[in-house]
Amino acid sequence: MPPWPLHAQALACRRGERLLFQHLDLSVMPGQAVWVRGPNGQGKTSLLRVLAGLSRPDDGHVQVNKPLVYIGHQQALKDDLTALEALSFLVRLHAWPAGDSRHDEDTIEQALNHMGVKARRHALVRTLSQGQRRRVALARLVLSPPGSVWLLDEPFDALDDQGVTTLNALIQGHRQAGGAVVLTSHQALTLPDLVECHLDQQATR
Repeated sequence: MPPWPLHAQALACRRGERLLFQHLDLSVMPGQAVWVRGPNGQGKTSLLRVLAGLSRPDDGHVQVNKPLVYIGHQQALKDDLTALEALSFLVRLHAWPAGDSRHDEDTIEQALNHMGVKARRHALVRTLSQGQRRRVALARLVLSPPGSVWLLDEPFDALDDQGVTTLNALIQGHRQAGGAVVLTSHQALTLPDLVECHLDQQATR
């Protein structure tokens, strides 16, 4: 098996007639964090969706050798469910096997507690603040399989200082356990040993 959990070769992506990027090669290694950078509208979200298999590239291909966890900017939480129910639904939706301990209510509550929102577990998602919604969505990371690849679109948005600290520690723990992360962020990142992928350069090659 190849050493990299995620590999993309010669990717190209368009939006309408506009070329977002082309000739993009990306091999993500265990323990690596890749920061996808570029101006607004350059295709950062489009790239993450292609890597997650949610969109097709206009050219090139993606090979995945480890489980993927994709958390988009919209968070995918259902407004009329409680935080606990919404996270439980996402666990079932992403096909973690029945009987897996991640389906247990106690385990899901622990994930919410890790992200600092256990006290809001019975609140409807639509009553949560943006920061609380982001924390609920990110609780999926606590439940993710070891060695998986996290694809995170602006994960630090709406988080306060404590939330940023918690997420940074979560990412670092995942990397140290052999997992990998590909993320976008318009905020400056303090994660060590970041690999940067600049989409504005890929559009002009």
